[in-house]
Amino acid sequence: MPSKKKLFFLFILISSTLSIYKLIKITITARSPSIRLPGIPCSPKYSPFEPHKLTRHTIFQEEAPLTLKELNLLSSIIARNQSRNLLFFGLNPQFLSLAEANIGGSAIFLEDDFERIRKFHRKTYRNVAVHMVRYNEKAGKAYELLKHGREHKHCSRKAIKYVGGSRCRLALSSLPQEIYEKTWDVVVVDGPRGDKPEAPGRMAAIYTAAIIARMGSGTDVVVHDVDRMIEKWYSWEFLCQENLFSAKGKLWHFRIEGSFLPDGFCSEKKVQVL
Repeated sequence: MPSKKKLFFLFILISSTLSIYKLIKITITARSPSIRLPGIPCSPKYSPFEPHKLTRHTIFQEEAPLTLKELNLLSSIIARNQSRNLLFFGLNPQFLSLAEANIGGSAIFLEDDFERIRKFHRKTYRNVAVHMVRYNEKAGKAYELLKHGREHKHCSRKAIKYVGGSRCRLALSSLPQEIYEKTWDVVVVDGPRGDKPEAPGRMAAIYTAAIIARMGSGTDVVVHDVDRMIEKWYSWEFLCQENLFSAKGKLWHFRIEGSFLPDGFCSEKKVQVL
């Protein structure tokens, strides 16, 4: 058994060792103050995550996408029958997969942005074509154009067969003749963007969709962004509340069976625009 003297010296040795260790630790800490590194911007260039590769259905980053419920509604409309003819105002990448899945049918996209058309790779998609279209009227002219559409005889239902060369300011006279000659099963209005007064508005697109729909025996017309005033006004005016079949989110679905009215589009009272 060790003597008390040996135990005393062992205790002194351990205490000294601990004191020296603490002194060294304090010295190192005092000489090495912590440095707060500047924050790294959260951008794809500096992101700690591997950026996702762009797919062919997410070409345009600025596009306001349809929600899942809205997309499901549109998908169900298109899928009701096979081999359907689809017409889209606006080259929205979300619609490309729907158009490609339309086996036996055809799809045409009408787009006013050349850059979007340039990014579109036609060889990737089956039975899909894209045409450049020019919209002459800005969104800021929507109220003026609505009055013009009501008062000008060339904008009436009588002018349907002459819409390609119509003097109505709402008519898209530069469209390919195929657009007016073909019978369309589904027409989707999601372009032009129309998000600013100086940007091209969707007035002419909705008017033309209404004209085209009444050339067939039964056409589904879908309008996106109906929370915006222009889309709401023009849908009520030319597609008509009586034809509203379903709705989901910012998407309205009209079922146009063809109109037998001599001049107007709707049998009910026109929307009041003050």
